[in-house]
Amino acid sequence: MIPISDNIFIFTRRKPIAVYCLIGINIAFFLWELKLEIGGELGNFIHSWGLIPAQISEAIAYVKSGNFAAGLFVISRSTSLLSAMFLHGSFSQILANLIFLWVFGKNLNNILGQVKFLGLYLIGGILTQLVQILVNPSLTVPLIGANGAIASILGAYVFKFPKVKIDTVLPLLVIFIPMQIPAIYYIFWWFVQQLSYGVGSLNIPGGVNPHSINYWAHGVGLAIGAVGMRLLQRR
Repeated sequence: MIPISDNIFIFTRRKPIAVYCLIGINIAFFLWELKLEIGGELGNFIHSWGLIPAQISEAIAYVKSGNFAAGLFVISRSTSLLSAMFLHGSFSQILANLIFLWVFGKNLNNILGQVKFLGLYLIGGILTQLVQILVNPSLTVPLIGANGAIASILGAYVFKFPKVKIDTVLPLLVIFIPMQIPAIYYIFWWFVQQLSYGVGSLNIPGGVNPHSINYWAHGVGLAIGAVGMRLLQRR
């Protein structure tokens, strides 16, 4: 199922500038990844800027034991909580993430404004990655992708518009069937489509994103988005 658009009309002078910027940044980073792949440098780049839970966990353990010099490494590696969100390991992963960001993000962006929407996106993504570290602190495989951030946007959207129907295309071989599906069903489809993120994978030595880790973390991302939307509504 491919979401195309929702049927919500919100009269506002705002434009989803944050969504435009996030889409542009993600595309720019992916094009840079393609360039590095051609030059055989992509593996080193992903291991430098992707999130590797074992590195952060070991550094934190050193700090707790009194080796405060390791704290500098923790600080330097903590930037990967942000940078990893703008890297993707396959064409299918970035395409699906950007489609979901556009369909479910643009009206949230208009409602919340640029700063609050961007905060929801970034905080949701970072908290999801922290959960990934807690679930498997010894993982040495890089975690990359905006999946956690997108999951939080989807969770916030479904919380705000649970009964809205999404214009959807169902591809069956060479036939594309148009239909409308309630937004809440995309929570289930979000988990299903994770299985297809290996399609069009980039050549990254050692691989990225173990599925078992992502499933749990993305479920948390959906909850984070719903809670964040509730808090923003109350304010």
